[in-house]
Amino acid sequence: MSTKSLRYVFLGLSLTSSWGNGHASAYRALLRGLRARGHSLLFLERDLPCHEQHRDLRRPPYAEVGLYRSLDELRDRYAQAVREAALVVVGSGVPEGALVGAWVTEEARGRAAFYDLDTPVTLRKLALGDHSGLTPQLIGRYDLYLSFTGGPTLSLLERKYGAQRARPLYCGVDPEMYHPEPAEPRWDLGYLGTYTEEKQQVLERLLLEPARRFRRGRFAVAGSQYPASIAWPENVHQLEHLTPEKHRAFYNAQRFTLNVTRGDMVESGWSPGVRLFEAAACGTPILTDPWPGLEAFFQPGREILLVRSTDDVVRRVRETFDSERLAIAQRARQRIFAEHTSSHRAETLEKYTLELLDEGSRQRLKVGREAQVALHPEG
Repeated sequence: MSTKSLRYVFLGLSLTSSWGNGHASAYRALLRGLRARGHSLLFLERDLPCHEQHRDLRRPPYAEVGLYRSLDELRDRYAQAVREAALVVVGSGVPEGALVGAWVTEEARGRAAFYDLDTPVTLRKLALGDHSGLTPQLIGRYDLYLSFTGGPTLSLLERKYGAQRARPLYCGVDPEMYHPEPAEPRWDLGYLGTYTEEKQQVLERLLLEPARRFRRGRFAVAGSQYPASIAWPENVHQLEHLTPEKHRAFYNAQRFTLNVTRGDMVESGWSPGVRLFEAAACGTPILTDPWPGLEAFFQPGREILLVRSTDDVVRRVRETFDSERLAIAQRARQRIFAEHTSSHRAETLEKYTLELLDEGSRQRLKVGREAQVALHPEG
């Protein structure tokens, strides 16, 4: 429990719907962690049809939720909430995000932060002149730039783009939701993720082709938006979108789970997806494509296994003894409890917030003293 209760307002893509929205898991874990530390939370999201049709958490017990249909409605209904918050956090992916951010940084009386859950994508868009979600000028107006990507990207955000403070805020996992369950594995290897053309190419190499070569093996892919044109091997079970409360059972039904990293996140490095932490918390050993900075989160060979080719996957799935497999999973789970829970992430954000507020207090005190000296120069 924190020693000081703070009021947070988040404006994110969606908390109430996880359909095609990986941000939902990250927000849910973070907000649960903040609430457990005694903080007051309001989450604002655009009421989009795609989310309305797939809402799986309409009334979270740990946060108020406000829906708005337009920028005008956002301003009219929630200006006071934004003014009164200790920290207002605008997330990446918010519709008309640049306009929302410009309003927040002008309206907020506390501090304002940008939470980028897609940092490499954001930087690519900025380079291409796409400023719909964030403008170069707006970056410097935020008091804090929270980045899903750490490593060298943080200094790049400050040096090149003028971020006042670029700090990492990785995804975390709630161990009360993600934990081992006694179950006989149904699949030798599974994958959980929304379809993208780029990731599908990696999935072809690291799951579908291994399934064709290892015909006695059992494989599974779960996620939304997969086109009907995909030719799934007969021993690959394809599931539609799984809501977060079903993730734990899915991980626990796998001997191994596969992590696939987007190309821009491989290039940037230091970009761990939430699925890594969820699977590890469930005690499911992970096979992952390699990327820079991975060793900052899991130790390759001891807590996670690297695979680069179809042959690597087939060998790991067929030849790894259960004793080794379970030992790797247990070490990864211990790492989660030591560094990567929702409580850790909430504590990190709380620390950043208090630093900002303390700095603001010192600045106001300094300005007050300077004003007194100007009024009474003779002391």
